[in-house]
Amino acid sequence: MRKIIIIGLSILLVLGSVLLAKYFIDNKKKPKPRNNKIVKTVFTQEVQNSTIPLVITTNGNLVAKNKIDLYSEVQGVLKPNLKEFKSGTPFSKGQTILKINSDEFYANLQAQKSNLFNALTAVMPDIRLDFPNEYNKWLSFVNNFDLNKTIPELPKTNSNQEKFFISGRGIYSSYYNVKNLEVKLAKYTIRAPFNGILTEALVNPGTLIRPGQKLGEFINPSVYEIGVSVKSEYRDLLKLGKQVKLSNLEKTNTWNGKVVRINGKVDTSTQSIKVFIQVQGSNLKEGQYLEIDLEAKSEENAFIVQRSLLLDNSKLFIVKDSKLELITVNPVFENLNTVVIKGIPNGTQLLSKAVPGAHQGMLVKVYNETKN
Repeated sequence: MRKIIIIGLSILLVLGSVLLAKYFIDNKKKPKPRNNKIVKTVFTQEVQNSTIPLVITTNGNLVAKNKIDLYSEVQGVLKPNLKEFKSGTPFSKGQTILKINSDEFYANLQAQKSNLFNALTAVMPDIRLDFPNEYNKWLSFVNNFDLNKTIPELPKTNSNQEKFFISGRGIYSSYYNVKNLEVKLAKYTIRAPFNGILTEALVNPGTLIRPGQKLGEFINPSVYEIGVSVKSEYRDLLKLGKQVKLSNLEKTNTWNGKVVRINGKVDTSTQSIKVFIQVQGSNLKEGQYLEIDLEAKSEENAFIVQRSLLLDNSKLFIVKDSKLELITVNPVFENLNTVVIKGIPNGTQLLSKAVPGAHQGMLVKVYNETKN
């Protein structure tokens, strides 16, 4: 009986301990989990619509408006000149840029002149007998004939008989043969057609020059042109004489140019047209890379934003009641880095910098510069 009582009490004690433990476990108060809400700080700008000029930004390289490639039409050895035939050498209009040795050709020309003079003197007695009224003009021509000068124009014939007589004696063929050689002799010397500078020199004195060989490049460094491609949709906004602003990549120098030519053909691959702009400046150089701001027109009641802020080409984030809200806007003009938009009321707080992970309804805090 005693053992039974002890065993019964032990069982009751164990059951009581289990029930008591279960009671404490069930009634234990669990702390509620806290939701830590992350509020990001964002940068905004207040929308103030205004009239915005639509400026087409493009770029290109300068090309001299007056530019010639120097080629040889004759053969000979390049002679030394008073001014060196080197890149960067300036020449005034009419100055000799280069000269090719023409001694052999000049001797041939003199021989042909001598043959013409001999032919003229041989027919003078016949002219005096057959055409006494025309003798004095031919005598004057012979007397003024100088082998060291360009031959003058032949006297005009006053009758068919005189023309046939002169032609039959070979005077015309000899005369035009000499004139042809005189023209060709002038090609041994290349003179500057305008004030300019030599930008390329491909030969040196003593070099044998051949016909068709390129010798160099000569430009006028005071006037330049730059050709840029503009979307064909803006072709109606472009006009000849329109003022254009140009600048270097560093934005340290600016120049004023004007539209001088507009190509009438649209490039089928890019759907753009070529516009040529003329610009002048002492610090401009051939081949220089410039950016061009071409004002097309003005858009009223519009606002300009960074292109990186635009989502799906027509949506922007604004801040309303400390939350991000996605709105639809109307982009009217896109440039390289900016977009002109319409459809946003004045006073709207628009995101000015992109927020990673931004979404509709996201809690945000607007950064206030005055507190820092």
